[in-house]
Amino acid sequence: MPFFSCNTAADYLEAAREMAVSGRTALARLLAEAAAELTPDPAEAARILNDFPSAHPRQEDCQ
Repeated sequence: MPFFSCNTAADYLEAAREMAVSGRTALARLLAEAAAELTPDPAEAARILNDFPSAHPRQEDCQ
C-alpha cells in the first residue's frame, strides 16, 4: 500500500482517485472533501465533490 503525503489540493485529489480505483470509495470521498476545502474556486470545489459522490451527506449539506 503506498504512503500518501498530502500537502496540496492536488495531492489530496490524486490520493482520492487512487482510493476510488482501489474500491475505497468512503476514503476517496474524505480525501476529495479535503481537496475541495483547499480549493479557492467554489465551482472547482463543487466539481471535485461531484466527482466523488457520498453515500452519506455531511450534516451541513443537509440543512
